[in-house]
Amino acid sequence: MNRPPPPAGPPRGPPGPPKSRPPPPSHKSGSGSTGKINTSAAPQPEPPLVPPPPPIAHEYFSESKLPSCKSSYCTPAEERTIRRRTCRFLEEACRVLKLPRVAMSTSMVLLHRFYAVHSFEHHDRFEVAVGCILLAAKTEESPKKLISVLQECYRLKNQSKRAAAAAAAAKKSGSGSMDSVSGSAATVASLNLASVSDDGKTKTDKRGYLDLKCETFIKLKERILLLERVILHTIGFELSIDHPYKFLVEQIKKMVPSRQVEYIANASGSNGTSGPTLSMAEQTKMTNELVQNAMNFANDSMHTSLCLQYDPEVVAQTCVYMSGQYCKMRPTEGRRWLDVLDECINMGDLASTAIQIMELIADKKGIDKKTFIPIHTDIERMKKLMGAGTGTSTGAGVHTSRSGDRPRPPLGNSEQREAKRPRM
Repeated sequence: MNRPPPPAGPPRGPPGPPKSRPPPPSHKSGSGSTGKINTSAAPQPEPPLVPPPPPIAHEYFSESKLPSCKSSYCTPAEERTIRRRTCRFLEEACRVLKLPRVAMSTSMVLLHRFYAVHSFEHHDRFEVAVGCILLAAKTEESPKKLISVLQECYRLKNQSKRAAAAAAAAKKSGSGSMDSVSGSAATVASLNLASVSDDGKTKTDKRGYLDLKCETFIKLKERILLLERVILHTIGFELSIDHPYKFLVEQIKKMVPSRQVEYIANASGSNGTSGPTLSMAEQTKMTNELVQNAMNFANDSMHTSLCLQYDPEVVAQTCVYMSGQYCKMRPTEGRRWLDVLDECINMGDLASTAIQIMELIADKKGIDKKTFIPIHTDIERMKKLMGAGTGTSTGAGVHTSRSGDRPRPPLGNSEQREAKRPRM
């Protein structure tokens, strides 16, 4: 069988060399470029680094410019009082819920940051506090159920009403005075607090907890869930919060073994140490005493707006200083406290933070204000030394009087220190 001939085409020859791919076109440097490929040219040098712009001089933190004060809802002093009362509510609620101390402090920082943007007039502080507890518990890996947090906070909020009911019941039965009964937690807890509001929307059981099916609980639950998202958006989803605790412990553990501090009464031998070095027992005693009191001052600082004004390292150094003064200690070898504290703090920051903490503690009942006289005296002495030129110039001209705003140090020309804004 004959096959048809192949179709006509160009004559086939021997295979030639493989075709090379053209190199990629080079970038034209300008309108006069010829477009030729220059494979031997060296790489062009990187453009010179442009220096960063100078820092913008912002305003200092001022309580009069907080939203609640700007809207004339309250004065700076009233705003400060509202913050402190809300922080006390947070502290008691976290204690009832058995949350760790770090979660309690985180909830307070969240509250301060939220009300640095929003006003107390527009958001109920009780509901915001509940949202802060929920977020803080999740952040510090101690989550709590929404129902349990809401129930305990609602019960705690109405505790004063239960105390008044207990006092009225005791007065009616004649079992005791009103003051003694109102302070008895056992009497308050033993009352039958089951009640129904006039409109039928609020129902509570005998322990003071809300009925899960009543309209008040359902709406409150919805508002708390909404507020939780509002808080997250307000703080920019910044949930990594540092507290002064770890910094003050590190500072004390660095000071005590190197014998940078000593008891003032060491010459008399009542509280002092013997010899140039400290034994392990003496180091442990001094460390525990300093840490305990510094922790207490740090806990009190959470009730103020210091977390909006300073880094936690600065607050920690102030707490160490106040703890040393409270324990009647002093730096060794005639040094000042600023010489043994960390370099992150200066005279202005030390004076401002210490005064704010002392003002908070002085408002508490049963506190002897004479305890803080040595701290005030030492701060004034250090300020005079700094102003006389025996040290850095950051402490000169520190304003400690209050005229609506918190005491703030002036801008130091030597350091070109940028003023702080509330950190969101």
